[in-house]
Amino acid sequence: MKNKPAAKTRHVVAWINKAEWDQVLDYLYSKDAALQNYALQRISAWKGRFGHNTPVAVESTADLVRCQVLDSSGQLDSDDLVLLYGMALVRFVNLITERRQGRVAKPLRRLAGNMNIPEWIVNLRHDITHRRLPTLKWCRKGCAFVLQWLQQEYWSRQLGSRLSEDWDSESEEEEDEETWARRREEDLLTQQKETENHKKARELLISYEKERFQMYEEWLKRGSPHGAWLEPSADLSWNLKQIKLFATESREIFTDTLVQDGFLIPTQEQLESLDIDPTGCYDPLRPCVPRVFLQFWLPLLKGLNRVTFIRRVLEKLFAELSAEPDPHRSFYLSAWISEVVLCNSKSLFKVKKKSQMMELFVNRMQLGWQQLLTTCLNSPCAATPYLLQLLLKDMDEPPPPDTQEKLLRLSSIYTQGEYHDTHGQPDPSKHVYTLQNLKEKLRRDGNSAHGLGPGLSLSYRSASSAQSLPTEDLQEKLSASVLEQRQAALRGSPWQVCTDKVPWKFYPLGKVPGQSEDPSCLMVETYSTVTVFDQQVELDKTPQHHLNPSIHSQNRAGSDGQLWSLAELNKLKSGLKLF
Repeated sequence: MKNKPAAKTRHVVAWINKAEWDQVLDYLYSKDAALQNYALQRISAWKGRFGHNTPVAVESTADLVRCQVLDSSGQLDSDDLVLLYGMALVRFVNLITERRQGRVAKPLRRLAGNMNIPEWIVNLRHDITHRRLPTLKWCRKGCAFVLQWLQQEYWSRQLGSRLSEDWDSESEEEEDEETWARRREEDLLTQQKETENHKKARELLISYEKERFQMYEEWLKRGSPHGAWLEPSADLSWNLKQIKLFATESREIFTDTLVQDGFLIPTQEQLESLDIDPTGCYDPLRPCVPRVFLQFWLPLLKGLNRVTFIRRVLEKLFAELSAEPDPHRSFYLSAWISEVVLCNSKSLFKVKKKSQMMELFVNRMQLGWQQLLTTCLNSPCAATPYLLQLLLKDMDEPPPPDTQEKLLRLSSIYTQGEYHDTHGQPDPSKHVYTLQNLKEKLRRDGNSAHGLGPGLSLSYRSASSAQSLPTEDLQEKLSASVLEQRQAALRGSPWQVCTDKVPWKFYPLGKVPGQSEDPSCLMVETYSTVTVFDQQVELDKTPQHHLNPSIHSQNRAGSDGQLWSLAELNKLKSGLKLF
């Protein structure tokens, strides 16, 4: 049996609270299509928050319930419904059982049997995938059974505050001791082999570094620090052959080791040994690998000059860059990315190569630009706008110019960097996105801050003299005349100017002070109470040509059978406010 940890791990979930979870569960298994649709919309919101970590049982339940809703609508033919049910059932069986697969493939029937899924469900999935499609009756029967299974095996167990991981690992506890022991032995052997490969990769790279440091010392003794390095020695050539063979067999392990500190990411001692100033002020917005350090690794990169290896190195560099807090590592990670992209650029192969990029690529490579573009956007750093510009410039089929400009601008906003318009001089009066941009715009406008009112301009001037002003105190500095102007502008609108001292920074987006924990509190259709606030509304002075004034005054004076004019209805509507 597998021992469970004594302490439970806290998890961040996508639902507001347990009340929303219970509500979605009740609506999913109700017979009302409208309630089921509402539950499906809430799960869609959960998936937007979960991303790729949405629980498999929740996603499978939503797919199957969506099939039932479309079936009950009567808008689809039976053939279309069979395809919908079939896709949902196939995804359920595949997603539920694939987590139980080990390194050796096991039959689906055995895995499903361990999870109390009957064999006829697996056979139904097999018929949908490989044979003749089943009838709609069997698809409906399979959907109903699977939904009942999910309710018992997953949803009901969450009500007792048990984590989904407990449900995921339930079938593993049912395996016999022999299977568990064999799997554990296989995992230990695999882990041991990976450890040995990591150790071997480090030994090969350390051996390479020793040879290169010796060559660097001999190079300095020649008294030509600006000349070319010496040709590789016999020991270095043998080491490069060993590295090339190892990188072919264990490419992922080798690239993981290569981007560690002490190799492509130099330590302070290595920089000093190569006479590179470790405290040098490199530009983090336009990173560049130092010339000597690039030549240090040039023979190895040239020996591994293959598309698969270069792609893997770029992917690993971007992956490390996405979660790197150290500015030193972040600089060299982005610097190596820029060097590889520049060495492979189209313009470089049209002219004579520069000395620091010499002979790294013999021919231009297709590096999977679309995937690299997505990876670059998912790994934001200070150099992201620069790297993004390099990728867009080097793509064989780049996006349209307006799309490129939007990507560059958005990346500059996200990284708080500066954006330089490639189509001309930047217009400082447009595209105010960040607080710094707004301060600069107000500083330029001075007293003529358009649309913000004189009070805000004066408060900003006083804030500039005091160097900074907290944004939450900005509203307190608004004059009474400005507040009156804004309240007058919002008259007749459900919006109001908040004059209370509310610490908004403690409230997440979508939450307001005093909000109920009921997940339906913000649904307008659940409330029928309206409140009339006292305000003066100007009546429409345009004469109504289709109304008779005598009849109008007569209807107003009568107590029964009143008829309302259009102007009176507009007056009533403008004085209503929904809560």
